[in-house]
Amino acid sequence: MKEIINYQRIETALQYIAQNLNKQPKVEDIAAQLHISKYHFQRMFKTWAGIPPKKFLQYLTLQNLKKEIDHAPNISILSEAVGLSTPSRVYDLFVNIEAVTPGEFKQKGQNLSIHYGYHSTPFGTCFLAMTERGICALDFLDENKNAGLIRLQKRFSAAHFEEDKDRTATIAHQIFTPNSKQSIPLLLSGTPFQIKVWEALLKIPFGSVQSYQQIAQAIGKPKASRAVGSAIGQNHIGYLIPCHRVIRSVGAISAYKWNKTRKTSMIGWEKAQLEDSVNL
Repeated sequence: MKEIINYQRIETALQYIAQNLNKQPKVEDIAAQLHISKYHFQRMFKTWAGIPPKKFLQYLTLQNLKKEIDHAPNISILSEAVGLSTPSRVYDLFVNIEAVTPGEFKQKGQNLSIHYGYHSTPFGTCFLAMTERGICALDFLDENKNAGLIRLQKRFSAAHFEEDKDRTATIAHQIFTPNSKQSIPLLLSGTPFQIKVWEALLKIPFGSVQSYQQIAQAIGKPKASRAVGSAIGQNHIGYLIPCHRVIRSVGAISAYKWNKTRKTSMIGWEKAQLEDSVNL
């Protein structure tokens, strides 16, 4: 898959960028990590991100990320600033949420049919699973292809699982299409607090970031930043519930369930797509 090849080839570059944000590395230094020329790297990177690596790096500087957080004191203001009619309107703001009841969770998915598939994305291969009520898992896979399925089977051990890539392909395409206006239903399984945090994450607009403290304030628990971080770490639906858009209050990109390099690439990629949609 073209997207997979491109992501895998630039992953080393993204790791170098993430580790050296404060140093503002030169393009030729990043290219050297891949043992290719500066010009070859620039072409390859622009094919993946849509922008030159230098601009991508600028988006991710601590100063820019900190400024973005400071200028948007809370999620409500941030969402209102985007507006529903702008090019940056995305599916995240319109996701329908249906939570698994305590009884259903206790039954471990009994009488539940789950269809799943593996799909290429701009961030590597993903495992996507869904029921008639909505998506219940989206995992990014690195070495172990079965890791996502194994995690899901632990959550819903009594469910019936069936691989059906054709059924999940359309949804996978919608998820990674920035201007998609389709409503994507979710089936969430978690504590009331976790679900409240995940709902707050869905209000962070495409291409924007928030701090853990701002999420805590948004759910009415201003002193619960650590608990918010824990709830974010339990998110089972990567990218669609955008936990990658939450960073430290100082502007630093924090750890990520599907690795920090992928989180860095998601933040920069979204900002690049957002700029592209505004310039259309």
